[in-house]
Amino acid sequence: MLPSDLGLLVTPGIPALRGDLLLVALSTPDPARNSYRSSLHRIGLDGGESPWTRGEADSSPAISPDGRWVAFLRSSGSEKPQLHVMPSGGGEAVRLTVLPLGAGAPVWSPKSDRIAFTARVPEAGRYGTADETWNVVPDSAEEAPRRITRFDYRVDDVGFLRDRPTRLFVTDVTGVMAGGDGGEPADARPLTDDCAAVHHPVWLPDGETVLVAAPREWDRTETLHSDLYAVPAGGGQPTLVVRTAGSVKELAVGSGGTVWFIGAEFDGVHSAARNFGLWAATLPEPGAGPATPRRMTDTETVACVPDCGPPAQFGDAVLVLVYNRGAVELRSVRCDADAATLDTLPRLAGDRSAVRSFAVHGGRIVASIAAPETAGELVLIGDGADRTLTDLSKPLRDRGLRPLEELTAEAPDGYPVHGWLVLPEGPGPHPVLLVVHGGPFAAYDWGLFDEAQVYASAGYAVVLPNPRGSAGYGESHARAILGRLGTDDAADVLALLDAALERSETDSARVGVMGGSYGGFMTGWLAAHHGERFRAAWSERAVNAWDSFVGSSDIGWMFAESYVGTDPQEQRARSPLTYADRIGIPFAVVHSEEDWRCPVEQAQRMFVALRANGVPTEFLLFPGEGHELTRSGKPRHRVQRFEAVLDWWARHLG
Repeated sequence: MLPSDLGLLVTPGIPALRGDLLLVALSTPDPARNSYRSSLHRIGLDGGESPWTRGEADSSPAISPDGRWVAFLRSSGSEKPQLHVMPSGGGEAVRLTVLPLGAGAPVWSPKSDRIAFTARVPEAGRYGTADETWNVVPDSAEEAPRRITRFDYRVDDVGFLRDRPTRLFVTDVTGVMAGGDGGEPADARPLTDDCAAVHHPVWLPDGETVLVAAPREWDRTETLHSDLYAVPAGGGQPTLVVRTAGSVKELAVGSGGTVWFIGAEFDGVHSAARNFGLWAATLPEPGAGPATPRRMTDTETVACVPDCGPPAQFGDAVLVLVYNRGAVELRSVRCDADAATLDTLPRLAGDRSAVRSFAVHGGRIVASIAAPETAGELVLIGDGADRTLTDLSKPLRDRGLRPLEELTAEAPDGYPVHGWLVLPEGPGPHPVLLVVHGGPFAAYDWGLFDEAQVYASAGYAVVLPNPRGSAGYGESHARAILGRLGTDDAADVLALLDAALERSETDSARVGVMGGSYGGFMTGWLAAHHGERFRAAWSERAVNAWDSFVGSSDIGWMFAESYVGTDPQEQRARSPLTYADRIGIPFAVVHSEEDWRCPVEQAQRMFVALRANGVPTEFLLFPGEGHELTRSGKPRHRVQRFEAVLDWWARHLG
């Protein structure tokens, strides 16, 4: 895979399934237009796919319960996504919303007559809306000053939060069904106030109530906790119905009215490295206090995957996605389960692969599954007879992809380490790149990883470790490095590197280290403490100094406390910047100007320290990008970054 092949990378969204109708949004980077193209495609249950819409950016399809209509989001050019509806048999799409910041994914009511969704509603005079005091629409540099009184006032790749909370809307689509104009514009009917941002709307079976997740105590003060609230679809005050043990990420309502949700359990702000689990709750009778949910999966062994779609009832079980040693598996949890361990949950899909999302209807399961040779294919799951319905990654595969080899090692303390090795073509010995993932509560998996493929195609052996701190190996594995960054995690990545260097195809004299975010932290840490092992380093969007990260990062006020604590001396001891004088190898500092997760001052301080010490260093700064550049940044920047990476390693590893 070459940098220019990025435009061949096709990624499926969450599928929508009802009867024989299977729809999915397919997204592709388009470097020529410097945007992402996305349209809805119909996938045949016997195979084959064809375009179903032809918009520039169509996404989030939702089929009505009666099967007559499809709601989806559409944007064009710089316009934000707006809600549209069209007949399921095809035809013209009718636009339902005109919202300044766009609409969220649609959720149909049980009677197929209304749609619930969330949308950010801006204060007047911000984000392109009129300032009535001056009778103007100010641009961003002319907006009134923001009065900030809380820690949680902004988030990376979204922006400021408290002047545009996410509110719940319900819109009637009977006008569309009758051939009308869609009825009253949805931007006139927010059902929740601007005190709390709400998420994950889902209808109750009565069709008159919408459940949402919202911050505890309706967001009166900073909190990482969220609870479930019932909101009358016709208007009225939200009611607390489920008080969780921590947070809610995705929710669904079963056929009997039971609420299933993905959530984590924690106290205070100590949410770091907590396995998400599947929970169940029975909604209380009117006037009763909030329900207490039951954790259906084991805390230690089951790590449910958040933000990939809600759980789904399937017969007498609930289906969820689960991390497991670099696989992302579709697992079945009995409806009456109580703290079920991973080994008791049947696996329906995900063997040496990564299930990205799934849909269920009428006894059928369709999943989007990534593997070493694909970014995602739609697969019909059956009793031992799964059928792959698409071949979306064939153009990329035809350009050349390298296999993913599982790799294991043992750390100096005897702890088992797991990861992968991607080798270039030819016998070698090849120069080696140790590539550390971010998080640290994340993981490399079996799915196609564009970065590893680009580096391997350029002639580098790529080592991908999941050290202590990673997700999917047990919660104790993930929490082993809290307050201990740069200890066991560093030992683990070096142990896996040593295992790779034992291979005849690798060249132990030509090794580089690189990574982003936490991986950037680890790059700086290893360059300072084990620099003799590497020829050069590439540190991207890194945490380099915890003392300033605390006050400048969008999550610094709580994240740093979990991983390094509050003692300034310990924060300095765990900061790569503290040891910049020990770094002597060529060092690339790479960052984005609008990164709010690891603000750009983290890069500036490291660059200045290294430059002052006479280290061969370069600072590569991407304008207009946030923390997610390598995954969802502008396509041209992603290509330019690849080219810069390859140029750096060509100069320092050959």
